[in-house]
Amino acid sequence: MYPYGSGMPHSSQPPTNEQAKVPFGIGFVTAPIHSAAPPPNQPQHFQQYPNQHGGAPYPMHSPYPNTSAPYPVNVSSPPYPTNNAPHVAPQQGVSYQQHVYSQSHSNQHPIAHNANASYPVNTGGYTPAMTYQASNRHEQGYGFGQGHAYGHGQVYGHEQVQLSPNQIFTLNKEGTPTLFPAQGFDPVKDAHDLRKAMKGFGTDEDKLIEIICRRNNEQRQEIQRQYKTHFGKDLIEDIKSETSGNFEKLLVGLLRPIVDYYCAELNDAMAGIGTDEEVLIEILCTLSNVEIHTIKNQYLRLYGAHLESELTSETSGNFKRLLISLCTAARDESGRADPNQAKEDARELLKAGELRVGTDESMFNMILCQRNYQQLKLIFQEYADMTGHSLEKAIKKEFSGDIMEGLIAIFKCVTNKADYFASRLHKSMAGIGTNDKQLIRVIITRCEIDLADIKVAFERLYGKSLKSWIKGDTSGHYKHALYALVGEQRSS
Repeated sequence: MYPYGSGMPHSSQPPTNEQAKVPFGIGFVTAPIHSAAPPPNQPQHFQQYPNQHGGAPYPMHSPYPNTSAPYPVNVSSPPYPTNNAPHVAPQQGVSYQQHVYSQSHSNQHPIAHNANASYPVNTGGYTPAMTYQASNRHEQGYGFGQGHAYGHGQVYGHEQVQLSPNQIFTLNKEGTPTLFPAQGFDPVKDAHDLRKAMKGFGTDEDKLIEIICRRNNEQRQEIQRQYKTHFGKDLIEDIKSETSGNFEKLLVGLLRPIVDYYCAELNDAMAGIGTDEEVLIEILCTLSNVEIHTIKNQYLRLYGAHLESELTSETSGNFKRLLISLCTAARDESGRADPNQAKEDARELLKAGELRVGTDESMFNMILCQRNYQQLKLIFQEYADMTGHSLEKAIKKEFSGDIMEGLIAIFKCVTNKADYFASRLHKSMAGIGTNDKQLIRVIITRCEIDLADIKVAFERLYGKSLKSWIKGDTSGHYKHALYALVGEQRSS
């Protein structure tokens, strides 16, 4: 799960059946996969309804076909957590999220992971929200039924689990965040402190930063619920009335559930005259299948329109086809790599581009939007071995405009995602003026995932620290709030 929605306080002795939480936006996570086949005589788990004509009952469909094996081969270890599983308290100074992660990689009980909303079970076998970890190995565990959109929940074994749109990610988390869940979290106290900071004449902006920028998204959602319960007021509306400018935009963005924030960014990018193609690229080229499906479902709920239809009407040509392919969210996420197929795909890319007059854009679109990340790494290496230069250089030669930017974004995310987001941060602050909307978006969406790694990449690529760039391009409470989110100490 990722950290927003339920808002459960973290205690020093978390219950053993508490779900692990992982940030939304992490994108595709690769892992070694073992083929799985159902054990003999394994009963089917599906809901039955009586036939109105007196016939045999029929199973309830999931909105997408499930062709993967429902259970792992090895059933010697219990695939799902039990109520009497051993519990080990977290060490002093270790967050509960880190504690759960360390337990899942030891011989403690396995952690069952959640999926959310309607998304296809990829026949390749692995998606970030569809696996569990057991005794230091990754195995497939697809024994769940999918409900329609939200609210129907998933069935893990014989237990029905009701899931929010926020609870879809695995514990397999790449990268180092800069924002962790607050220890000793008390949402009621935080709600009262926020009310006190905004009540009466003037506003205590430092207190707003201390609370809102030092809690993860899940905790912020619980603070909002407590604020409305105790004071009958909406926290976001109060923040809007007491702050202004980029400081207001940052705080409001932080208080939104992360899925809603992504939807708002996509909607803003396509609203009005013109389209901000860079936002569409940054979001759709970096997220996993389940994340994109979750955004599509929530976008429809929030704006009453299908995301794919909006993309179709706001873009055109090869760039539109690229975005539609990504929006379909049908990338193979098995994690399996085939060297022979990689050679063949590299040859096809070469024939579609540099070895012909003109460019066969459809071949680039098919391979870069369908192959899993491990396979793409092999393809990129094979291409470099064949030509003596990178595929990125070939893309820049063969394409231009938005389609080129989209394909390069995929290439960079496969090779080094931290470098890609470092370049996005640099671009937001380079030159005259600052693209604050882009700066805010990258920091909000990555601070709970891998922003510490992005900071390292930023300094390596551009010779100065991210903090120094923020200091030179921002000011006041807005600057201090950004410092808190990127894990830096406040300075003058």
